Amino acid sequence: MKRKASAIWKGKGQDGKGQLHSTSGVLEETPYSFQTRFKNEDGKKGTNPEELIAAAHSGCYAMALSFALAESGFETKSVNVDAIVHLESVDDGFAITSIDLKLDAEVPEIEEKQFREIAQAAKNNCPVSKALKAVPISLDITFG
Repeated sequence: MKRKASAIWKGKGQDGKGQLHSTSGVLEETPYSFQTRFKNEDGKKGTNPEELIAAAHSGCYAMALSFALAESGFETKSVNVDAIVHLESVDDGFAITSIDLKLDAEVPEIEEKQFREIAQAAKNNCPVSKALKAVPISLDITFG
């Protein structure tokens, strides 16, 4: 299985602008720029790579957890995941320094300890978590 997205960038550095495209069409001429990456955090003028990583990670983890819970015999009412990707200035430029996953799930008839174990294992086994293991990934769970 392969997935494809592409980027087109025109112009220099801070003045340049780009567009993202994906095979599915979800990203069709989606704008991104220095402004949308470092200045406009509301996302109304376009996206940025860190936001896309956060979307991929939260989506992958929510799905991985749902499958793990089902395999353990639990029906999931809802799984809500926020992923916060931290981009920070470091000595040689910028780096993603950590990712925080915030989980709020409604799973009837499961004990908290078992839920936390399944949630942690799903985080460790999520394909996007595996791909991003070069940075610390925290998991904050709201149970109940």
